[in-house]
Parts: sequence; C-alpha cells; structure tokens
Amino acid sequence: MKISPARKATFEILQKIEKEKAFSSILLPVYEDKLSPKDRSLCHKLTLGVLRNKLYLDFIIENLTRKKLNKFDLEVINSLRIGIYQLLFLEKIPTYSAINESVNLVKFAKKKSASGLVNAVLRRVSRNEFDLKYKNEFEKISIETSHPTWLLEKWIEQYGLETTKKIALSNNQTPKIAFRFTTKFYKQKSEKEQTKIKENLLSDSAVNESPILDGAYISDKTNEKIRELNDDRFIYFQDIGSQIIADLVKTNSEGKFLDLCAAPGSKTTYIASKNYLHNSKLTLFAGDFFQHRVRSLKGNIAAQDCDLINLIRYDATKSLPFSENSFNVILIDAPCSGTGTIKHNPEIRFRLKKDDFISLQKKQLQILDNASKIISLDGEIIYSTCSLEKEENEEVIDLFLDKNQNFEKKLPNLRNEFLIDDKFGKILPHKYESDGFFIAALRRIN
Repeated sequence: MKISPARKATFEILQKIEKEKAFSSILLPVYEDKLSPKDRSLCHKLTLGVLRNKLYLDFIIENLTRKKLNKFDLEVINSLRIGIYQLLFLEKIPTYSAINESVNLVKFAKKKSASGLVNAVLRRVSRNEFDLKYKNEFEKISIETSHPTWLLEKWIEQYGLETTKKIALSNNQTPKIAFRFTTKFYKQKSEKEQTKIKENLLSDSAVNESPILDGAYISDKTNEKIRELNDDRFIYFQDIGSQIIADLVKTNSEGKFLDLCAAPGSKTTYIASKNYLHNSKLTLFAGDFFQHRVRSLKGNIAAQDCDLINLIRYDATKSLPFSENSFNVILIDAPCSGTGTIKHNPEIRFRLKKDDFISLQKKQLQILDNASKIISLDGEIIYSTCSLEKEENEEVIDLFLDKNQNFEKKLPNLRNEFLIDDKFGKILPHKYESDGFFIAALRRIN
C-alpha cells in the first residue's frame, strides 16, 4: 500500500485538528521536521489548502454522493478532501497519484469498505462531473471562500459587503513569509558582516524589504539563505502587523516596560532588539500565565540572545504582582478570537461561535483594568488584538474609558493609512502582507 509521507502526514494532521481541536500551526512544524524538503512542502500545501477550502470541498462531496457529510466517517471525509484539493488546486499532481493515494489512505485508516466510494467520487471530480448550485449569492460567497455565513454577516455589518469579500478571499491566499533580524544577529555580526548578509539576502528577487516597516523583510518563499539564517537564530519569522505593534514601543528613553501577555515572545524580543540597537536604558519585563507558554517565552528569549528581559509568571486577569506606578509603558497583546489571523490559522473560522466574542471581551477588560492599576502618571498602555471584531476592540476601549476617567485615547504612532476614526489603528488582512490587527493607545492623565 503506497502512501507518500506528505499525504500520510497531512491525513494525520487533519484527523487531529478535527478530533482533538489541535492547531495546524502547532502540528505542522512537528510533522514537517520528520519529512524531506519535497514532502515537507507538499504536506504544508495540502494541510493548509484543505483547511482553507474545507466548506467548498465538503459541498462537492455532498453534491457527488447525495449524502450529508455526517453520514461518513471522518477518515473517509479527510481522504476525499485531500484528493479533491489536489485534483482542483494543484496542477502539478498527476491525477492517478491524487486518486490512488486517497484510496490507500482509507485503507490505511482501516476503512477499506469505503475505498470504492472514494475512488468513484475522485474520478468524477477529475472529469468535472459535478454541478454546484447555490441557494443565493450569499451562500455562494460562503461556500466558495469557505467562511461560515454568520461570520461573513458579522463582517458585512462592520465593513460592508465588498470589503468582506476581499477579506474572505485574502484569507485563502498563501501568505508571504515575513521576518526580521534578531538581537543575536546584531550581537554576533559586525556592521560590515550585517550589511553583506542583508545584501546577499536581497539578491534573491523573491526577498524584499517591507515597504511599510523599516527592518522588516518579506519573501514569496523560503530559500536556503533564509533557512540557514533561521537555523542560526539570526532571523525570526514574525508577521508584519505584529512587528508594527511592537515598533510602537519607543526604546530611546529611560523607564520600565511590561509586555503583559508576552508568550511566545515575538513582540518582546522585537523590542529587546531595538533596545540593544539603540543602547537604550529602557528596562524590559515580560510575563504570561500558563507554564507551557512561559517555557515557550523563555526559550524564544534565549534563542534570540535577549538576556536583559526580566521574565515573570502571573495571571493577568487577576491582581498583578507589581506596585502602583511601576511601568511607563505596558503592551497588552490581549487574548482574542484571532479572526485577523485566519490566513495563517484557517481552522479558527470553523471553531468560533457567536458568543465567544463577549466572553473574550470580559477577559480583555479584566486584563486592561489590571494594567491600569500599575501604569505611571502620563504612562501609555498599548492595547492590541489580532481580531477584526468590534466587541474585542473598539467596544473594549469604550467600556474601559467609561469607567476610568483618568485615561484618555492617544493617537497611535502609526502610518496614516493604518489610522481610523476616533484615534484607533487597524490593519485589515487584504490590504497589506499582514494579518489583521487592532491597535489603541491610552494615556493616564491623573
């Protein structure tokens, strides 16, 4: 029974995502580490491709079988999804490979009785023998972009139909790779070596400096130079929007800074890098609650050689272990729904429920309220989420300010195109090579 390592890995990942509510961003690196470069690439494409097009693939399965999806075992569904995705979206995959290996996957999963069905469905797909009919234009958008209707309706209410279409389409595109250089790079390489490495990197036409943020880089694909720099921990992969938020923390002054919800440490280590380059006297603190998140944070700090970050464990939803007026700047990258990161985490769209946003809002307000008790007079709180939802963004800030008259909104130090009405910042995922983010800045006035 021949099954390529890439397809077998994809199948196992998809099974775990459905059964264990696991995340592709966590499972993919684990599985890909055991694969050859060729299989690693195919596994990545297949896994994320199936997840980004799941509703569309399922609609085809139901159309061709005349049965609802819940009539099939998950192993059969995922074998069909993998096969259909290859036939419709990957031109370089031979038809016989896509069909035969999906048939072998159901046999591997001990669902041999379904092998005839999988074979028949995939052969019909290969001959385009399906006719998809939608109830209306809205259902067509939902199915073809694989976004739940309730989520699209929510975005239409906030952003309008045309912008919602662009967001949904953008979420199904393969994102470019974004990265920056680390503190370790600046510590271990002379200025001459730094310049040479950067010039060598940019000699590849696929790699470019970000047009919206100094020091950030974007690449259409990974290459040997990027892999080597990453292996040496001289670069760190970080979304452009995430870097923009970290860049708001100015390190050219004295004082104390706290990254309140810091794990895995992307923004903290970015700020530490700036701190090192500017020879700043800003004292850095970072913390989180769960032990595994603190371990991840600690490991990231060590890997990038950010030795001047003070690491603390606490629960940000409860009273914090700091006295009043402890910090001049606090960054709250609040726990959120992550609807701005669907491009990188496609399964999010299928797990969210309508009432999740209000429960998250309560937690976000608790964290913001606790931070307000330890910020200094004239100090700044930067509040951000990777969510597109008003309940987690504008409403959180408005609810907080209603109860805290000693704070006021402050215009975030962002490019004009990122600023929206009422002194907020917002990055929508279809406009830039970035995830979606919301940004607010609050200043304590008395």
